Amino acid sequence: MKFVLPALDPPADLAALLPPLAPDLRTAAAAAWAHAPFLKGLMPSRAALFQQLADEGAESVLVTALALVRSDADSPPLASRLRRARGDVALLVALADLAGRWPLETVTAALSDFADAAIDAAIAAALAERGAPNRGLVALALGKLGSRELNYSSDVDLILLHDPALIPCRAHEEPEEAAVRIARRAVALLADRQADGYVARVDLRLRPSSEVTPISMGLGAAEHYYQSEAETWERLAFVRSRAVGGDVAMGEAFLDRLRPFVWRRSLDFTAVRDVQSVSLRIRDHFEGGQALGPGFDIKRGRGGIREVEFYTQIHQLIWGGRDVSLRVPATLEALDALVAAGRIGADEAEALAASYRAFRTIEHRLQMHRDEQTHAVPRLAADRAAVAALCGAKDWAVVERALARLTAPVAAAYDRLIAAATPPATPVPADAGPWLKAEHPKLAKMLLPLIERWRGNSLRALRSETARSAFERVLPGLIAGIAEAADPPRAAVRLDSFLEQLPPAAQFLALLEANPRLVGLLAHLLGVAPVLADALARTPALFDVMLGPDALAPPPLPGLLAAELAVLVGHAASFEEKLDRVRRWTSERRFQIGAQLIEGHVHPLVAARALAGLADAALLVLLPAVTAMLAETQGRIPGAEPLVVAMGRYGGGMLTHASDLDLIYLYVGDAAAQSDGPRPISAALWFNRLGTRLSTALSVPTAEGGLYEVDTRLRPWGAKGMLSVSLDSFARYEAEEAEPWEHMALTRARVIGGSPAARAAAEAIIKAQLSVPRDPQALREAVVGMRADIAKAKPGQGMFDAKLAPGGLVDLEFIIHYLQLLTPEALTPDMREALDRLAATGRLAPDQAEALAGALDLLTSWLVLLRLVVPGTKVPDHFSPAVEAVLTRGLGAANFADAVAALGLARQQVRLAWESILNA
Repeated sequence: MKFVLPALDPPADLAALLPPLAPDLRTAAAAAWAHAPFLKGLMPSRAALFQQLADEGAESVLVTALALVRSDADSPPLASRLRRARGDVALLVALADLAGRWPLETVTAALSDFADAAIDAAIAAALAERGAPNRGLVALALGKLGSRELNYSSDVDLILLHDPALIPCRAHEEPEEAAVRIARRAVALLADRQADGYVARVDLRLRPSSEVTPISMGLGAAEHYYQSEAETWERLAFVRSRAVGGDVAMGEAFLDRLRPFVWRRSLDFTAVRDVQSVSLRIRDHFEGGQALGPGFDIKRGRGGIREVEFYTQIHQLIWGGRDVSLRVPATLEALDALVAAGRIGADEAEALAASYRAFRTIEHRLQMHRDEQTHAVPRLAADRAAVAALCGAKDWAVVERALARLTAPVAAAYDRLIAAATPPATPVPADAGPWLKAEHPKLAKMLLPLIERWRGNSLRALRSETARSAFERVLPGLIAGIAEAADPPRAAVRLDSFLEQLPPAAQFLALLEANPRLVGLLAHLLGVAPVLADALARTPALFDVMLGPDALAPPPLPGLLAAELAVLVGHAASFEEKLDRVRRWTSERRFQIGAQLIEGHVHPLVAARALAGLADAALLVLLPAVTAMLAETQGRIPGAEPLVVAMGRYGGGMLTHASDLDLIYLYVGDAAAQSDGPRPISAALWFNRLGTRLSTALSVPTAEGGLYEVDTRLRPWGAKGMLSVSLDSFARYEAEEAEPWEHMALTRARVIGGSPAARAAAEAIIKAQLSVPRDPQALREAVVGMRADIAKAKPGQGMFDAKLAPGGLVDLEFIIHYLQLLTPEALTPDMREALDRLAATGRLAPDQAEALAGALDLLTSWLVLLRLVVPGTKVPDHFSPAVEAVLTRGLGAANFADAVAALGLARQQVRLAWESILNA
């Protein structure tokens, strides 16, 4: 609908009241006079308002009305001023709305701003009567006032809270009694009706257990209730919440503490079912208002306002815990945010927004007619005709046809959403034996005892009724996934183990139920990736990351990963929260990369670089955070700063899911310098404490899990040396005491953290030491001897060992590092780049460098996949068909035999190079 009023001249008695107004405002005034008795009653006493509207515009009139509310004048009394201002705002908003001067957002914001000011003034006045400032009592607005979307004749949904320590008490009065009396006085100023009207209808029923609790609750009691007892509908209410009057700072702090209750980190698909139940009860309760026609409820009816709001808020509850951009209280803004985040389609959002705007506009016309809090189509024909005229329609039939068009897409979208929460499935009967024999005859004997065990009461994951119900709904899909696995018995056993490890699982199972494709992914992971299955059993919320729009997208580049994590931890309130966010993010990203590998959506080499990028991102966030935490108690070392040197596979920028972090901790500065804290300590002690705390932050598990195992044995003097050494000591050690194997390890050193100048200084020392001329024969003997020692301590494990077997990665790394120590131009921690440089300098023939580069890529890819599908470091002598399929796809081979042949060829290329270079 257009909601454009046809030109209308005011009657003589109205014309006498009006100054010269723009045509649209004159038409609006004439329509209000003719069709809205409430507005007509306001007009005769507001000549000044009309004059200001003509001279200065609607915005200026609103400012004047709000100033009247906020005035500290004694006369007229506050209650009279509030009622007068309410009439001014009601008339102004109606005229600006009817004239088309203000869009819906401006209309609702003006109504909300007045309500905010009036509530604050009422609380301040109630406290002032006791000689107290405006603190200690706060009004939290929920519903449409909470989102600044108040409708024309709405009540205001408030929760009143107080701090017992701040409430002014009279003699023999407890803080709770005083708070209730102050609250009642404030509510009376707003809600009492007099000859000149009222200020606002106040609804306090959204507070906890409103039938038995006082109208103002203590902060502690309220917080305990919401954190431990509240239901889904109360979470939904707090999606649209803010502090609007009284001690606003206290209220906002309370809402901050409540945020984890509202915005849960784990995707909560149980909320969909809870809201589904509420909405269906609403449809049943207002059954008479569901059909279009007289009595149709535009708010609660099928396809009406409430269903647009529920649709939006369900998506916000599900995704908003992980995406702060979705924590938008206003419905239209929230729809835009959901589209921007890729959670709903743009076309559907546009249709819902158009319907919502029209519904709210019609709702305002219904209410301004007689200032009634109504959402129902009038039953009297005369009233329907009046509302139609206020809508700019020639009769009600026009409006009703528009409502039919507008409600249909809303009802359809909402029905799809709540239906998705309970997808149909063929249940597994209580007596599962005959069903299994019919559906999965080859697996019946194996699965029957497992199903009976799962249905018993022995698994903590399935003890609640909610969890058992959800499990029964996903059980057919899980069994189908097991049946489709390349190794069904192994998948079934892993599912059993997974369920045994799982904590109480109602939310996790609801997530599976709402996203059937995840059932298949879970079955696949259980069949081929125990590393991921074990991680998922410990932390079921990891599966959330597979629901995002970028779940299967290639991992971002390492620099982008660091930027992503920095934004995520930027608002953490404490070091512990920052650490938890780093661990949660890293675990989720590692799981996502692993799932992508298993499903064949990312190349193993891309995954390896991304895994190293995750570690870089974690270090770049934790190093300054740990430094700042230590400085709080020990001060800082003036002019000094820490550095971290990544070594080994991590230094080369390629990690697997089983990799630890080989690190060396250095610092730039004088080891004898003193910290500037209250209890000064030496720089050597300060940076060693920093290294210990950083290792702890990286490795010690918390509720969010651990990050990495940290290995610092490559530091100067190994386990006998200090954990962190100065850059000068590091340089002396490498020049005077380091063994050849240590210099080989140093070829993959990569400096992380610190200022550019500090990093450059460390890199210069490393390059200078590695560029020292060496005797090729002596170096060759040392390298061959070191490799023999490793082979003795850690022999190869058969034909599938891509790392330690002859011709594996260790042999290739030794070849490259040996040649690098003879060729300073080839010094780089990236081994692929090192091969290119060795070819460019003539140290390697181009064809040999190309062959070794291919071998490096294949061996690394094989190792990355192997560490994901085989727990630990033991390499089996055979694989299940399912694992063979993962390896084949990941390596880009036509079949597993070809993959094994390629591995053999790569190892042969390496052995040939070893013979020609190191055994010559």
